[in-house]
Amino acid sequence: MEYNTQRPQLKITGYGRNIHKLIRYVQGVEDRERRSRMAAAIVDMMSRMDPDPKDASNGKRKYWVHLMILSEWQLDVDTPFAIEPGETVEFAPQPVPYSQSEPKYRHYGSVMEKMVARVAEYPEGAERDALVSMLAHAMKRDYLVWNRDTVENEVITEQLELLSGGRIRVGEDFCFLDSGEYVKGMDEGGRSSSHKKRKKRKK
Repeated sequence: MEYNTQRPQLKITGYGRNIHKLIRYVQGVEDRERRSRMAAAIVDMMSRMDPDPKDASNGKRKYWVHLMILSEWQLDVDTPFAIEPGETVEFAPQPVPYSQSEPKYRHYGSVMEKMVARVAEYPEGAERDALVSMLAHAMKRDYLVWNRDTVENEVITEQLELLSGGRIRVGEDFCFLDSGEYVKGMDEGGRSSSHKKRKKRKK
C-alpha cells in the first residue's frame, strides 16, 4: 500500500493528487496539438473544482498558471495567453476589511448611531421632529433591554445629543413614556411579544 507520506508533496493541494497525475501523463504525450487539447481539458476540470466568476471572465488565466506551476514549467503546450516562467497568482482570497470601530454606546449599537447621524442631516421641520421623537423612544427602549432597574430620561437626551455631535436636541415639550410602557411585551431577552408569537406559530 502506498501512503501519502511516501508520495511527492502537492504544490497546490486544492486540486488533489489526480490532477497532478493527469498533468504528468500529459507531459509524456509526444504530439503537441494533442497535449494542448488535453491541457485545456485539465484546466476546465480545475476551474470546475474551484469555480470563480472572476477567472471565468478573463479566460481562466489563474488555472493555466496553476497548470504550469504544477508541471514545474515543463509542460510545452499552447496557452490562450502569454505566461512567463515563474509567474504566480494568489492562492488565498484577499482578507475582507471589517470595520474596527466600536459603537460609542454599545447598548444602542452601531445601527442606532448611523440612524442618529442620518437624522441629524435632515433640515428643520415636522419630519425631522418626528424622526427625533422616534429615535429618543427607540434609544430608551434599547437602554431598558440592558438595564431594567432605572434609566433617567435626561441620560437618553444627553446621549442622543452626544451621538449626533450636538446637532440633535430633544425639544423641551417632548415627553418620554413610563419605563413600564417600553418594557411591556418584552421577554427576559429583550425581545417583543410578537417575536414569541411568531416562534409559536412556527412550532
